[in-house]
Amino acid sequence: MKTSRYLLASAALCLIATSMPAMADTSAKKIALSNNYAGNSWRQAMLTSWEKVTGEAVKAGQVAAADAFTTAENQATEQAAQIQNMILQGYDAIVINAASPTALNGAVKEACDAGITVVSFDGIVTEPCAWRIAVDFKEMGRSQVEYLSGKLPQGGNLLEIRGLAGVFVDDEISAGIHAGVEQFPQFKIVGSVHGDWAQDVAQKAVAGILPSLPELVGVVTQGGDGYGAAQAIAAANRPMPVIVMGNREDELKWWKEQKDENQYETMSVSIAPGVSTLAFWVAQQILDGKEVKKDLVVPFLRIDQDNLEANLANTQAGGVANVEYSLEDAQKVIASAK
Repeated sequence: MKTSRYLLASAALCLIATSMPAMADTSAKKIALSNNYAGNSWRQAMLTSWEKVTGEAVKAGQVAAADAFTTAENQATEQAAQIQNMILQGYDAIVINAASPTALNGAVKEACDAGITVVSFDGIVTEPCAWRIAVDFKEMGRSQVEYLSGKLPQGGNLLEIRGLAGVFVDDEISAGIHAGVEQFPQFKIVGSVHGDWAQDVAQKAVAGILPSLPELVGVVTQGGDGYGAAQAIAAANRPMPVIVMGNREDELKWWKEQKDENQYETMSVSIAPGVSTLAFWVAQQILDGKEVKKDLVVPFLRIDQDNLEANLANTQAGGVANVEYSLEDAQKVIASAK
């Protein structure tokens, strides 16, 4: 009788064990970051967040390595070659901020075929074997025009400052802005320049186009360009329009100064640079055997008039308002994915 009970119990334990998903130990796994561009404060903050969070994960023995690599030029061909080198170096997962949603697909497929986990974020890829982490960039653009419609119901002329030409994020945010103008036709985009998500580039671009533009009521942006736009408009002695900011410290500081001096009102919106740390933990969880949906969405980080001071106080000089993700945060994002 005891023997039969023992056999039944053993069989039950075996059944439970075989029905449970297998978990892998990631302490020996190596993860690499492939980044296509580092020429602005957002990308610098993104890399800093990566180094901080992954450095702690390596020290804790959660992974063996989490190396970051950035291409010298924002070229998809160069980044594809970088990914191919990572394949040869034996990384178990590659996290990518991509120069193009499609041009890297060949290299990404090579990585997948070699058994490497690929997670893209911010600049995502369309290759089906890869995972994608993004905000709704179109909504980020559209929401700017919606905000302006509430503040400026009569509408008026807008200047659009775009990001890096040919990059997925730039195209998506711009499409959202134009959708917003269709939704709120009292606004008209009278000029468009590329600011490369960098204040100095944006300032020069805006200064160059201003003489040809009528009076502006607003400037719609992509992040990293609001302060440069404000400097160019002030230098031209033109009335200051409502400039949508992009969560950079110099933008928030300028906004605070204007708010104190003349009750200047605007809003600020961007994806948090710390999304790179979410991508790292997602890659780690996939390597650990967890089932993760291919497409994950995170909210963008918005700052409004009433929480400006609190966000500015928590943003480093020269940095960007940020959120960094823990393993527990990533697990919640994974669990809530539809």
